[in-house]
Amino acid sequence: MHLTTYTVVNDTQVMDRPRILFVCPSDASFIRVDREVLAERWPLEVWRQRGRWANPLRVLAALRRADVVVGWWASWHTFWPFTLASLLRKPSLLIVGGFDTANMPEIGYGYQQGGFRRIASRWIMRRATKLVTNSEYSRSEIERNIGFPPARVEVVHHGVPDPYGELPDDADRRRMALSVGFVTRANLEIKGQRAFVQAAAELPDVEFVLAGPWKDDAVEELRAGATPNVTFTGWLEQEDLDRLFREASVYVQPSHHEGFGIAVAEAMLAGCVPVVTAAGALPEVVADAGVQVGSDAPADVAAGIRQALDAGPEARRRARERILTTFPVDVRRQGLWAAIEQTWNTRRPTP
Repeated sequence: MHLTTYTVVNDTQVMDRPRILFVCPSDASFIRVDREVLAERWPLEVWRQRGRWANPLRVLAALRRADVVVGWWASWHTFWPFTLASLLRKPSLLIVGGFDTANMPEIGYGYQQGGFRRIASRWIMRRATKLVTNSEYSRSEIERNIGFPPARVEVVHHGVPDPYGELPDDADRRRMALSVGFVTRANLEIKGQRAFVQAAAELPDVEFVLAGPWKDDAVEELRAGATPNVTFTGWLEQEDLDRLFREASVYVQPSHHEGFGIAVAEAMLAGCVPVVTAAGALPEVVADAGVQVGSDAPADVAAGIRQALDAGPEARRRARERILTTFPVDVRRQGLWAAIEQTWNTRRPTP
């Protein structure tokens, strides 16, 4: 567990400033965006819990300093904060969508498959004053798997920061297909990493780069079947990852599930033509600014990559423009600010 306090940057327009307890398991880029846009307007303390277990008394002490609880995902780290917030009648906003709302037994993915994780995640969601999710797909998944009506869940799309400024010259692009993510046993199917690596055999003249930390022995399985044109980078500094985004021609995500697809959007901002399956929210993010393949079969993925490689500079500009206009950080900012105000306005006197 880690606690960090942020002071409000600009409070001149806010007379009634609730103090926020921001609950999260990590400092992933999209979580960091949310933390920063909330800290622009309200005093904020971070409760970062990486493991399963927390000391309820310490959670209680943090809650007593807060007026509103904001949490990412219905999981172990939000169990005590949202349970105790409900008992204390503190308003709370929970951001859900992904592993906590999925039910995909065919690939062993999602808390809604059953057991204690299903019970706990639903308990947490029911304790929340307000639910926010990151895509229309996730809202439909919540209705389908959990039974919450669409009116119970508000969609606020992710906001994707733009570190690139403008597209690099096409002459600097490599004939490269890139995919980014934690390399794990689960992600071989969830993120389509096995299909990505196997597709390389169909395109021996194309570089295939799988970038991301190796969390278990999955990379050994991938290496055993990989052709010489596949590179596994392991963990990269952000500047090295940004460089790969700018150098790659194509970004590939043949997923089985995506609550949004942040890495796809980041790659599109850098001018990569995306190649994706129709899984989850990927069609919602990519729309007509990329290539959608019929399945994650290596031959289908390879055909999509070949099409994207031939698409040219206009396709890169279209991909970038799609993210700039549809998923800017300011849309996320305004959506979360409004959601916090609505949540705060539901407050009841603390007993």
